[in-house]
Amino acid sequence: MNSRMPLSPLAVLIALSIPVAASAGPVDDIVRLDLLPGWRTAEGTQMAGFRISLAPGWKTYWRAPGEAGIPPRIDWNGSENVAGAAFRWPVPEVFEIGGYETYGYSDQVVLPVEIAPARADAPMRIEGRLEIGVCQEVCVPVSLDFAADLPRTEQRDPTLALALADRAHTPAEAGIGPARCSVAPTDEGLSLTATLPAMTGARAVVVETGDDALWVAPVEMRRDGGAVVASTRISHVSGAPVALDRSALVLTMIGEGEAVEFRGCAPA
Repeated sequence: MNSRMPLSPLAVLIALSIPVAASAGPVDDIVRLDLLPGWRTAEGTQMAGFRISLAPGWKTYWRAPGEAGIPPRIDWNGSENVAGAAFRWPVPEVFEIGGYETYGYSDQVVLPVEIAPARADAPMRIEGRLEIGVCQEVCVPVSLDFAADLPRTEQRDPTLALALADRAHTPAEAGIGPARCSVAPTDEGLSLTATLPAMTGARAVVVETGDDALWVAPVEMRRDGGAVVASTRISHVSGAPVALDRSALVLTMIGEGEAVEFRGCAPA
């Protein structure tokens, strides 16, 4: 994610927590949230983050959790002077749970989030509820209330800076070419075949359409010479015809501790 992502509306993104002023009920011994208040950037946004610490053997999920995961959800009710926010996602791990492939984090993860103020000269406060899934042999949904004032400082937090550096590379940064995609109609929607320049140790390819109304089937991945070929099916959750915006596609090739993120997919 080398290029800057647009800051998204509050309704669809994430929030933070003060050091566990969050209420997790019976799962207090499984998950803990801590706020990293971060710093004010040159652009006037707040680069903050929240640290999720998990009990041994437990996992939580990336933005695209896979076949059986639970994606994070946020209710920003109560926040003041916050116009929008955007995740800066660290590279996820690939898990096999009960025969399903999922993507997320174990032990501890710091999730950076860039928060835009509605007014640059006013204090910023975040308040609401974070909902995540945590899994061991079973998955448990967790709701955590949060409330924190964001301080105004330019001093960078080294822990948060390390998390920001642990991101997917662009193809240019990885020294590889773009993704190419072929699309064909099916009885239920579309089939998509993406050809990506191979990355050493690639374990999975995740396909995101940018449209919550589109369902993406589990991706089948294979190697073909110096390329990785990822195939999937895309259908509309209501059964309606599928309108796929190639420019909105995000293809993430995940390896061991590294990933490459392709934004958009040109015709094969």
